Amino acid sequence: GLGFNIVGGTDQQYIANDSSIYVSRIKKDGAAYLDGRLQEGDKILAINGKDLKDLRHKDAVDLFKNSGSPVCLKIQRRLQPQNGPVGHRGDGESGGLPLAAILVPGLALAATAVWILLRYRQRI
Repeated sequence: GLGFNIVGGTDQQYIANDSSIYVSRIKKDGAAYLDGRLQEGDKILAINGKDLKDLRHKDAVDLFKNSGSPVCLKIQRRLQPQNGPVGHRGDGESGGLPLAAILVPGLALAATAVWILLRYRQRI
């Protein structure tokens, strides 16, 4: 498998009024864990170009199971932890990172990903 679990969907909303698909768990030593880019709490927007918007949970699971190889995920990183099991620390700490400390590396990562994608497409 891909080495992670998902939650969400139109029939099993993980966050109220949000039917998106989220990474709930990265399995230790699984493909996603070894790759290191996917994180618990990430919202998965698409898999291999297929939009995950407005899917039932089971339909999303089926897409992942039948994704083939290689797998290309379009994700949205969660900037602030939600109350709930994903990313919940429960240690009373607020985190306290300035917004720039999150946005600058995130924008650099996004720019790098776009550059890699464009170079990869040129080879095809």
